Amino acid sequence: MTERYVMSIDQGTTSTRCILFDHGGRLVSVAQREHRQHFPKPGWVEHDPMEIWRNLERIAPEALAQAGATADQVAAVGIANQRETTVLWDRATGVPIGRAIVWQDLRTGPLVDELARAPGAAAVTERSGLPLATYFSAPRVRWMLDHTPGLRERAERGEVLFGTMESWLIWNLSGGPDGGVHVTDVTNASRTLLMDLHTLTWDDGLLDFFGVPKAMLPEIRSSTETYGTARRVFPGVRIGAALGDQQAALFGQTCFSPGETKCTYGTGAFLLMNTGTTPVRSDNGLLTTVGYKIGDEPAVYALEGSIAVTGALVQWFRDGLGLIGTAPEIETLARGVDDNGGCYIVPAFSGLFAPHWRSEARGIIVGLTSYITKNHLARAVLEATGWQTREVVDAMNRDSGLSLRELKADGGMTSDNLLMQIVADVLNVPVARPMVVETVSLGAAYAAGLAVGYWAGLEGLRRNWHRAARWVPAMDPGRRAAEYDNWRRAVERTFDWIRAGENPGDAP
Repeated sequence: MTERYVMSIDQGTTSTRCILFDHGGRLVSVAQREHRQHFPKPGWVEHDPMEIWRNLERIAPEALAQAGATADQVAAVGIANQRETTVLWDRATGVPIGRAIVWQDLRTGPLVDELARAPGAAAVTERSGLPLATYFSAPRVRWMLDHTPGLRERAERGEVLFGTMESWLIWNLSGGPDGGVHVTDVTNASRTLLMDLHTLTWDDGLLDFFGVPKAMLPEIRSSTETYGTARRVFPGVRIGAALGDQQAALFGQTCFSPGETKCTYGTGAFLLMNTGTTPVRSDNGLLTTVGYKIGDEPAVYALEGSIAVTGALVQWFRDGLGLIGTAPEIETLARGVDDNGGCYIVPAFSGLFAPHWRSEARGIIVGLTSYITKNHLARAVLEATGWQTREVVDAMNRDSGLSLRELKADGGMTSDNLLMQIVADVLNVPVARPMVVETVSLGAAYAAGLAVGYWAGLEGLRRNWHRAARWVPAMDPGRRAAEYDNWRRAVERTFDWIRAGENPGDAP
């Protein structure tokens, strides 16, 4: 019997990967290609959509060749993508309207400030579940329409299309100018500021507020359904899923029940908690978003907490201070002491994200004495990730009314066993790392496989999830409480950079 696979396309911020998974959820082959980062002005970040498309054309055959497989052995393809990155392109030619504006880009700051003062601004969060911020797609679309002569008129006629990266890839895969399907899924649509979180449809009031023509928008579909059949790259393969990358990780970690939570630890960290089929509004600095939607079933929602600096702090310790030669060395250094010696590092290099959202905060090291060594500093670096995780989890528990019982962790930092123990200690819950750490890609594959019947249901996917390691809390409760108090006092010090009489935006 010929082996059948599901292919995942992981279109990330720095690279695109194609991975083949088998029925057991095991990684069979992987091909990857990086794309260039463009920084034309301070605070501007761009990608070339055509470069990303050409990279996919190259790596998909490579992934098949590694497995000795052909396209007719692929049951379906699923896409996970960098969220909020904005692409506009010509419907007739398929040529992008300039480069894609990346989710990290800050050029829309003045526009967002202007919109925040406009009538109707309060309805943005109420309807979309998101704060009015440069992070999301709608201000970027508006900026491009305002700064490209004639573009708005073309968009109103439906000659120009908008999409996040999954829309761009699905459109090209399914034919491009020759009948390409223009769709997005609910998870990506929920990151635009344009979708009503309850109806899962484009909201006319939000479209009017941002000045975005409806004619340029993709059709919103569920996360797992057959959007169409590929006509390019792997002709005949069904395109069965699309999810934003962090929602794909939630799916890949099989967090299918309310309260189940995952955290992806990379340069930063993203925690998502499944909150069930009713969206939970956050009063504690979190984002309300769609977790996933399977076919005609009700959407499943999530609370999201974004931490700006986790792995980036280790990189700074290595490259900025030169105290280690490679990132893994920090664990060895930190294990040289039993505690942080009273030293805490708050890595607010460019402000703090969830649950504080204080852009004026700046990083700080407190508790320095002559007793402190580089070992203590290394431990404080790892503990900073633990305490930031604790802050977000506390906010999630308060908002959701649920109580975290176990954290499923993935991402590059999970290879640091001491860090995982620290996270378990500060959260006072077990932390589990799965056998397959490529959870973003696996989630997209799972969703696509469900759409075409390759996997029968969610319980089968749960059986595929296998734990590689588990850490249980071992910290004395009194010590945990005392150190958390110290951490929170250190965080408060990061806000002191607002000088009397100055606006937060003027802080150094």
